[in-house]
Amino acid sequence: MKFLDQAKIYIKAGNGGSGSSSFRREKYVEFGGPDGGDGGNGGSVILESERNLNTLIDFRYKQHFKAENGKAGSKKNKTGAGGKDLVLKIPVGTQIYEEDNNSLIYDFINNKEKFVVATGGQGGLGNTKFKSSTNRAPRRKTDGKKGEEFWIWLQLKVIADIGIIGLPNAGKSSFLSKCTRAKPKIANYPFTTINPNLGVLGFNHKEIILADIPGLIEGSHKGIGLGDKFLRHIERCKTLIHLIDVSEKNLSENYLKVRSELSKYDKGILKKKELIIFNKIDLIEKDTLSEKLKDFKNKIKKNFETVSLITNTNLEKIKKEIYKKCI
Repeated sequence: MKFLDQAKIYIKAGNGGSGSSSFRREKYVEFGGPDGGDGGNGGSVILESERNLNTLIDFRYKQHFKAENGKAGSKKNKTGAGGKDLVLKIPVGTQIYEEDNNSLIYDFINNKEKFVVATGGQGGLGNTKFKSSTNRAPRRKTDGKKGEEFWIWLQLKVIADIGIIGLPNAGKSSFLSKCTRAKPKIANYPFTTINPNLGVLGFNHKEIILADIPGLIEGSHKGIGLGDKFLRHIERCKTLIHLIDVSEKNLSENYLKVRSELSKYDKGILKKKELIIFNKIDLIEKDTLSEKLKDFKNKIKKNFETVSLITNTNLEKIKKEIYKKCI
């Protein structure tokens, strides 16, 4: 299934049915009188969040959605049938924006949440409603009101406990596959991951959701590489895992590059809990590794962990650290 995290759709609620202008015409009934029924209400457009969905791909090839119109009223004071509501299923974590893609309408955080995004039109009144002591035979009726209609944007922000960030080819997808049952694409070249991947880490009877975010490079906020369009997916994460390839030359510089791109996107992300992990420790000698880590510690002054995803060195220790960040 393809991943799609943004879609623009047109929604229209159903129009209300017209009221009826009718009079009783029955044998042996001397004074019939008005008996026109009201029109039925138009159906509404309802969005419902669904935990089992993780993409907006259903809205890529179909952008127009319309609820059913209400039926017109009829004689014998019969009210027209109401239009059927249209329920659209969306993933948990979807946000609804107005056509400007800036004004938030609603944010779906929980499973099975429902929100009426467009209300159906009210049905018109039949001529029975206009009967009075001074007007015994009204012919007046009203038409149903139109349902709401407009364009909206759907934006998906995946809900994960941990967001995995870092430069391309740092081993983020490999890390996800080692800690969870997820099977992301893994290859020895940059930008293997072009869409966020999710996985669930089970530890001490607790399920922790991890999200692998496509790699950031310097200038991502300007659209270089894959840009920063996927950073919305870590806005909800409580903790960030910053994965760094320890075989690279300048570790502190690489670390600060990613932090800089995060800051230019949203400075609030920098306030999240952080777990720095140096990957690929199996590729360099112990003395060289010790020197590089010491240099990083002196410049950045933050704690970190090390891991080898090839030999699984320190992997269980890393899982415990992730668990501690989430309790």
